[in-house]
Amino acid sequence: MKPAKTRQILKAPDHWEEIPWGDFYREALHQHLQPYLSKFYGFHLLKIGALSAAIDTEECPVSHQFTVSPDGLPGGVAGNEMRLPFLSKSIDVCFLAHSLSWSQDPHQVLREADRVLIDDGWIILTGFNPYSLLGAGKLLPWLHRRLPWSGRMFSQGRMIDWLSILNYEIICRKSFQVVPWRRNGGKIMTAHLPVLGCMNLLIARKRTYPLTPNRSALPAGRPRLRTAVNVTRQCSEVKPQDADK
Repeated sequence: MKPAKTRQILKAPDHWEEIPWGDFYREALHQHLQPYLSKFYGFHLLKIGALSAAIDTEECPVSHQFTVSPDGLPGGVAGNEMRLPFLSKSIDVCFLAHSLSWSQDPHQVLREADRVLIDDGWIILTGFNPYSLLGAGKLLPWLHRRLPWSGRMFSQGRMIDWLSILNYEIICRKSFQVVPWRRNGGKIMTAHLPVLGCMNLLIARKRTYPLTPNRSALPAGRPRLRTAVNVTRQCSEVKPQDADK
């Protein structure tokens, strides 16, 4: 397995149209993400990268939705995805559509997204599946410099491992197939062979646990140490005549 961090300079596409049949991938991603959009809530939804900004999320009840990208899209924020210009625990939902595919350090991108997410916030990750027919194209040397094969493809299991290290609970994990020459195609393969789907979708929720135990949550039958009140009780039981001696 190749390390996640690389020295190779990767240039992410600015539009889905730059990827062959990119419109089909964008529409399929929106279709599979749609049932979960209404379940998110909060004040701020952050889209990281231009590809994330192109996904329609109007059905999400989070009112303030904005984008951060190196070039600063209209209405968005100019910033580096590995050093997000936001306070810690200030974002409710982070959406990274194929953001890890063109990142030199995917671990740092996830750490930054985790930093700005509030407790119990949501993170959405998408990417191309290396174990699909599309992923097999990376074996062909003349496709390495062409989109989407110029980007990196991480398996669903590998991304789940990264999220588990950061203490995330997986809410949704799915792979689906997109047939480039047929709009809304690939339903049969998605239903019967989802593991070979060309696109991965992960939705996870940030979980936190208290560092100090709750005393009321201790088992009722567990013996507890007696406090120093016993000493005071013994002193109060001393008779006055004993004290005169």
